[in-house]
Amino acid sequence: MYVTKRLTEYQRNPSELTLQAEGPNSGVLVIQDEESQPKCCFGKCFDCDLNGLPFPQNAKVTVKYQIGRGDDRIVLLDSVAFIPVLHQPPSSNLYYVIRRRGKHTGRMGYIGAHGVAALHRYKYSGVDHSYLAKYVLQPFWTRFVKVFPLWMPPNMITLMGFMFLVTSSLLGYIYSPQLDSPPPRWVHFAHGLLLFLYQTFDAVDGKQARRTNSSSPLGELFDHGCDALACAFEAMAFGSTAMCGRDAFWFWVISAIPFYGATWEHYFTNTLILPVINGPTEGLALIFVSHFFTAIVGAEWWAQQLGQSIPLFSWVPFVNAIQTSRAVLYMMIAFAVIPTVAFNVSNVYKVVQSRKGSMLLALAMLYPFVVLLGGVLLWDYLSPINLIETYPHLVVLGTGLAFGFLVGRMILAHLCDEPKGLKTNMCLSLVYLPFALANALTARLNDGVPLVDELWVLLGYCIFTVSLYLHFATSVIHEITAALGIYCFRITRKEA
Repeated sequence: MYVTKRLTEYQRNPSELTLQAEGPNSGVLVIQDEESQPKCCFGKCFDCDLNGLPFPQNAKVTVKYQIGRGDDRIVLLDSVAFIPVLHQPPSSNLYYVIRRRGKHTGRMGYIGAHGVAALHRYKYSGVDHSYLAKYVLQPFWTRFVKVFPLWMPPNMITLMGFMFLVTSSLLGYIYSPQLDSPPPRWVHFAHGLLLFLYQTFDAVDGKQARRTNSSSPLGELFDHGCDALACAFEAMAFGSTAMCGRDAFWFWVISAIPFYGATWEHYFTNTLILPVINGPTEGLALIFVSHFFTAIVGAEWWAQQLGQSIPLFSWVPFVNAIQTSRAVLYMMIAFAVIPTVAFNVSNVYKVVQSRKGSMLLALAMLYPFVVLLGGVLLWDYLSPINLIETYPHLVVLGTGLAFGFLVGRMILAHLCDEPKGLKTNMCLSLVYLPFALANALTARLNDGVPLVDELWVLLGYCIFTVSLYLHFATSVIHEITAALGIYCFRITRKEA
């Protein structure tokens, strides 16, 4: 087990420095006491006799912050302390970081000493095999990036692109609150244009980073984090175009599954591989073309049977009677989602086998997403108000934010080179669901009367996931910028 020793004990008796055997929960934490030398501080000892302990006692790590502004500004540097991660041996070099004093007293960070070192040596690796991107879009993006001034940070471009989708989803909510009524045709055109702008801005932010020599792990996390949230916001926008009601949730699912699979694969292979036909390129292009097409023919086209919308299928039994939007959903599952997931699993399996790792440990990282999806569907099944159909925007928003947290945590684990396997704090996104399920089950057992109105429970779910995601995002941005000496929305670097 981990042992806490006062610094004075080591100073008086150097023989106490004998290291414990390697194993889980083994290590020594040296703390300052009143009799120890003033040059040492909590969890940080720079005495040469203490070097070599299975704990970062001799690593000078500080947090820099300021109080006041202008002439009254005071810049302070405070040491941080390291707390070992349970069930990990000393050689794992995994620790929680605690700020002892100052603005963030007692705050536990997401990134430990090992993660900080990994951030400094991280290099992005990605391959895009798309012919559409290579021969059509890449030349356009290369020219388009020159529209942005050199002082504009890449993350600002990413955020601007993301806000296009937020605007698009708001239009969908205003004109189709339950995603079952046709909005004005100009709204479909706006959906298509905003999605095209999102794709363009999302593609050129990396080019702007290379153009301004400001590439960083934070840029990758910021970019992919916005992309994860974009799945939910675009699902809401497309739901208003296709008038698909509760099926908007399933359109989010078929975009979230390949995204999670690609992130999971990237975590193990260290390379983001986009096949010849992929979601970020051909997938988004197909969707914004669908928006433009709907602006011409009207949203009612999606509500017809497939045999009426596309006469070519009128002679096919069973298929011709399926609603067009649902037929598209089924085709996407069969020809896009299943092959993509199979591709992800195959690539991860090859990497795990080559490293003689555990595939079961790799699959464990899928557990939170499966439980999240299953929990929401069970909640909808138990709910007395048909939750997804009544409040599709709130369900997609809340679940999309929980999904964004899962993806962000996995990306951070990849950037910080954390050991492969399930990250326990990923399950924080699932904390609210038991309460929601208990309330819905109470209604099922009590003649449809819940303890708390389902709308309030759903609003609480959205507030919880918004708070969880914002805490994660702001904390990680602060920690990465402090570790790398950079700003999130500025090109210049911080002073040393």
